[in-house]
Amino acid sequence: MFMVKDKKITIRYAQESDRDFWFSLDAHLSAEQFQIKVRDKQGYVLLSDGVPSGILRYNLFWDNTPFCNLLYVKEGCRKQGYGKALMRFWEREMHAQGYELLLVSTRSDEDAQYFYSKTGYTQCGNLNLPGQTTELFFEKQLTDSIYI
Repeated sequence: MFMVKDKKITIRYAQESDRDFWFSLDAHLSAEQFQIKVRDKQGYVLLSDGVPSGILRYNLFWDNTPFCNLLYVKEGCRKQGYGKALMRFWEREMHAQGYELLLVSTRSDEDAQYFYSKTGYTQCGNLNLPGQTTELFFEKQLTDSIYI
């Protein structure tokens, strides 16, 4: 547990009991995949003073590189450091598991690209599919010095 703007923040693995909250923020994950995220500990819930306020889920891109699929902080809780806290928690977890590189992406018409840049990620490519907005990819090299 730690503090962000005078609030007690707890970040923990997603649990089955988080299902309703999770799906209030994440319209892209199926019920079956939610169960897998819970089982495999690939989803986190951020609680602010005990109230669920954000989520992060990831998978392994190419089966060997952690890729953040979704970071979402609920309305009314944004711009308070919760997203940054979720990212830092995930980065520390991945570093502790021995990973050296993380990937994230966002659409080019979303403000998340600025958030990722401010948290140390650098753009490393993009994906242009017909009829869709460009997807921007970002990477971050994990070094021991920032996680000690």
